Amino acid sequence: MTAQPASGCQRRRSQVAKRCSSSSPTAAASASNSASEALPRLEKEARTHKDRRDALGVAEAAKAVLDGGRTLFSARGEVDTGELGELNLLTTKPFLYVFNADEKVLTDPGRQAELRELVAPADAVFLDAKVESELIELDEESARELLESIGQPEPGLHALARAGFHTLGLHTYLTAGPKEARAWTVRKGATAPEAAGVIHSDFQRGFIKAEIVSFDDLVATGSLPAARAAGKARMEGKEYVMSDGDVVEFRFNV
Repeated sequence: MTAQPASGCQRRRSQVAKRCSSSSPTAAASASNSASEALPRLEKEARTHKDRRDALGVAEAAKAVLDGGRTLFSARGEVDTGELGELNLLTTKPFLYVFNADEKVLTDPGRQAELRELVAPADAVFLDAKVESELIELDEESARELLESIGQPEPGLHALARAGFHTLGLHTYLTAGPKEARAWTVRKGATAPEAAGVIHSDFQRGFIKAEIVSFDDLVATGSLPAARAAGKARMEGKEYVMSDGDVVEFRFNV
């Protein structure tokens, strides 16, 4: 994730493009140099090993993208970056831009749209770092009053957490018991056994079923037994794909 201050982007649009765009010439140039250094080796390997020809082709395509001043993350639909792992190119990583903005920008959707366009396809979050530091020191009611005074529905750090999870392709599920409730992070698309394995490998190895109730349904009914009684809980098997906010009780045997 890459953070850039909005203060440096408010002078004129061309400076914003230079400093904040996900097509950063500096990052792309550095990665292009790395790709250029690898090409002679890949060309030599491709002449004697047919299985290296794909890697060479991808590296050449990647260099063309980078020479154009774009990041490989922005071109992930054009270049198979999975073939570039050995090169450790930074611009294959997901980008997230955080604008340290003043109240004028925070309350101007049009200006935010301009800045988002400049860093697309990377996501962007707008917050005031000074306000965020003050919110940490306040109680809930005082924090809400401060946010209302600057026209913000929530702390910027909340938006940043969501954007970070989205950018990295992650979400959470919950487990709840008499002593504690915990959130577990899994990649989007993870199956129930894979999610169980985040807690312990035995849970995945001996997975039988998962009892699932959505967070909203659990809050509405008040407890897991009440959710069961209301027909809101269900049993899912090995093919179930986890959803954000699932509250889960795993059944397993090892």
